[in-house]
Amino acid sequence: MGLALEGKRAFIAGVADDGGFGFAIARALAEAGCKVSVGTWPPALGIFETMLARGKLDASRRLSDGSLLSFELIVPLDADYDSWEDVPEEVRTHRRYRDRGDFTVFGAACRCREAFGEHAFEVVVHAIANGPEVRRPLLETSRKGYLAALSTSAYSFVSLVRHFGPLVRPGGSFITISYLAAERVVPGYGGGMSSAKAALESDTRVLAYEAGRKWGHRVNAISAGPFASRAASAIGTIGKMITYYAHASPLEGALTAQEVADVALFLASPLSRGLTGCVLHVDRGYHSMGVPHDLERWVDTLFPPASPQESGRDA
Repeated sequence: MGLALEGKRAFIAGVADDGGFGFAIARALAEAGCKVSVGTWPPALGIFETMLARGKLDASRRLSDGSLLSFELIVPLDADYDSWEDVPEEVRTHRRYRDRGDFTVFGAACRCREAFGEHAFEVVVHAIANGPEVRRPLLETSRKGYLAALSTSAYSFVSLVRHFGPLVRPGGSFITISYLAAERVVPGYGGGMSSAKAALESDTRVLAYEAGRKWGHRVNAISAGPFASRAASAIGTIGKMITYYAHASPLEGALTAQEVADVALFLASPLSRGLTGCVLHVDRGYHSMGVPHDLERWVDTLFPPASPQESGRDA
């Protein structure tokens, strides 16, 4: 059957540079023949447009046939707001927002409808996450910070499916990006972000049912391993996490954005037509491990064995 994505349209929410999973997925979809549009956070949109215009991203945009990844449409998108009525006046008038028009999820959907009409897309990708207090332990996270993490990182996916569902052809694919902290404790990944990822995965299952029955769409999540995107730099230990995963995973080595993008490509294609409500781990197998493969070395490092002299004295 093949990927069968030639000439199809995709919308990716959360692309503002070439360093994250969203951009890698955009590039992979373009390689498969998709026409790609993106939604970009307004405060980052000007810089993104400038980098594109000046060719700063040309190396990353280069496709296998020598052409450059181009975006059919770039729309301002702040997924914290569902509709214009939700936007506070101080945000509307902020210099990085005021000239962007309706940058809400509903506004982005309207711009896409105006550009392409109804049922224009086959694929929608949610690559948005943010927790303003991500470096704080959960016990030190404020209610405001906790709810902000859930709003941006989880509810935004609900809103995206709601507003873009009618723009996607029946049988379309919605994809979101999660992380293992949804299931297990990851010290240093705080501020309510683990709760947000858990909510995101739960919502993926519920949305799979509701969007499946309403429009025939599929909804799936990719639980990706740690990756040094610009957004992930907010996690102070991201470098150490990547090093540890690379050492402890069944498939040694650091995760690449292309590995995640390739799985997204599968989920976007008819090859996954019977798959919905799933969370696929793309972390080189780390999620399957219970303890490090070299447990004895780790224990000996933390608790060096006693010398013979010390053992004798203790006896």
